[in-house]
Amino acid sequence: MDALIGKTLDELTKVALSGGMPKFVGKQLAEWLYKKRVTSFDEMINISKKNREWLSANYVTGRERPESRQKSADGTVKYLFNVGPGRNIESVYIPDKDRATLCVSSQVGCKMNCYFCATGRLGFKANLTPAQIINQILSIPPAPAKGETPATELTNVVFMGMGEPLDNLEAVLPVIEIMTAPWGMAWSPKRITVSTVGKLPQLKDLLEKTQVHVAISVHTPDPNERGQLMPAQKAFPIASVMKMLAGYDFSHQRRLSLEYIMWRGVNDDIAHAEQLVRLIGNLDCRVNLIRFHAIPGVELHPCSDERMLMFRNFLNSKGITATIRSSRGEDIAAACGQLAAKK
Repeated sequence: MDALIGKTLDELTKVALSGGMPKFVGKQLAEWLYKKRVTSFDEMINISKKNREWLSANYVTGRERPESRQKSADGTVKYLFNVGPGRNIESVYIPDKDRATLCVSSQVGCKMNCYFCATGRLGFKANLTPAQIINQILSIPPAPAKGETPATELTNVVFMGMGEPLDNLEAVLPVIEIMTAPWGMAWSPKRITVSTVGKLPQLKDLLEKTQVHVAISVHTPDPNERGQLMPAQKAFPIASVMKMLAGYDFSHQRRLSLEYIMWRGVNDDIAHAEQLVRLIGNLDCRVNLIRFHAIPGVELHPCSDERMLMFRNFLNSKGITATIRSSRGEDIAAACGQLAAKK
């Protein structure tokens, strides 16, 4: 049966009207699903029993608990969700003092086939529905067991899990609407970041239809190298992506980040740093330098800490904010590029 989570207020209102209910029941459904996060129709006590029975006969709430979890030594938790026969996805919960970030998936596998990414090497299996995406956000962290200390509630969500979010934008956009609308979760869009290889024209749609932060996977400023590592470079050259981004204002609330995984002897020298500075030009952005996390079958190696510091300091000296991202969850294959949905 069709799931109710993942539906916008307009869609929930249509559900209510189709069952002969007053229009306002749509807003009640949104409140129960997204604010109170109920998992059954019986909990919706301000909706009549007759209407709850009709809803139960025609729909499911759509809430599904994760099938399993792994906890890292650093506190990161990786959750596995089943999303259909033989299909699984992973979400990563990253606590940090009074903050907690959830890295969510938008696809089973990925079409982008980036050489250095475990998800890309799986190939593409399926797009997630809005219900399957929002279920990750509503279900993590799970309610604590008796006697357990409650986990920190989510403060941020990053679409950096399995899949290319802009390759499934028709599902990602309603999830962002649900998260940010006053009738939904009422989050500020500044708590949400969407990562992409730079898929056009969907990137333009995301920028114009939302106010979320954007992260672009650059990884090397050299177009030939990028084409070898990231086949998407052929369809969406990074120079074209940057030119399009130059038409938007990132100097105020909205933030643009460039993601840069560093590999030893590949993209970790001053020549690459200088080329990256030229690629950025006057664009207001920050650069996240990321340690490479080894995956089977990939002949790439992480660069040294000294190289990362040198690269960061050079960018800083050119007026570009660059930081080295902390690596989290590598011991449970939950770090950047490692998600492969293995039970």
